[in-house]
Amino acid sequence: MSLKRSDFRFFHRMRVRWAEVDMQKIVFNAHYLMYFDTAISDYWRVMALPYHETMEQLEGDLYVVKATVEFHASARMDDQIDVAMKCSRIGNSSLTFTGAIFRGDEHLISGELVYVFADPATQKSRPVPAELRQALEGYEAGEAMTSVRVGAWSELGPDAQRLRTAVFVEEQRIPKELEWDEADHTAVHAVAYNRLGRAVATGRMLPHEPGVARIGRMAVERTLRGGRLGRDVLHALMGAARERGDNEVMLHAQQSAEGFYARLGYERRGAPFEEAGIPHQEMVARL
Repeated sequence: MSLKRSDFRFFHRMRVRWAEVDMQKIVFNAHYLMYFDTAISDYWRVMALPYHETMEQLEGDLYVVKATVEFHASARMDDQIDVAMKCSRIGNSSLTFTGAIFRGDEHLISGELVYVFADPATQKSRPVPAELRQALEGYEAGEAMTSVRVGAWSELGPDAQRLRTAVFVEEQRIPKELEWDEADHTAVHAVAYNRLGRAVATGRMLPHEPGVARIGRMAVERTLRGGRLGRDVLHALMGAARERGDNEVMLHAQQSAEGFYARLGYERRGAPFEEAGIPHQEMVARL
């Protein structure tokens, strides 16, 4: 099977590690299936579908029934490779994913993974849910996988609260009394939703001083971090601040997230400090 990079929308980049090569100094053949499986996990992530939560919502799960690998050339230690993946066929109860591994433009490996959507309790096949079918077809057609809604707490509060509870209270163990305040009821909120209607990222904006907005409570579902969700929510809030006439936005960034905000044009201001027991840095951006 001859495949080109232009045949794919999705690529997962990785580097071959020493532990993955064999006595012939090339990647051991079984690892290519691991590469494809790793790429599939990232494929769900780029679709903004947290796998386990999505399968629970759809009341099913995916089971591999066939996996094939075709070898054209070998990858070697320290090669930077791109694992491409696409959903090439959706049957009544099956999903077929076609994969390819490239080193630059050189096509090294082809693969195919066939899954069956089934009831987890009985492992009996079930029809692929329409919303999953539409999401997969939409992604392959180049459509956006998420949308961001901006509004009041009365409209978006339940979804924002679920996310913030999971991230700040449960994951980071911030006391509930520090997480919830009356400002939520006057703030402008933004929530990103995936194609199945699940809230996957949120943030809020408050007036700080004349002409300056303050953004905070930025939270992204744990398994979906590292993509574009935080950026999309931040841009939505900055757009709302701009429409309101503000000329600057400021925020208190957790130090672990400084790089994220810096890449989006934010600059440090002042010295680091602690907030809720977590190191923070004030950062600002002009609108």
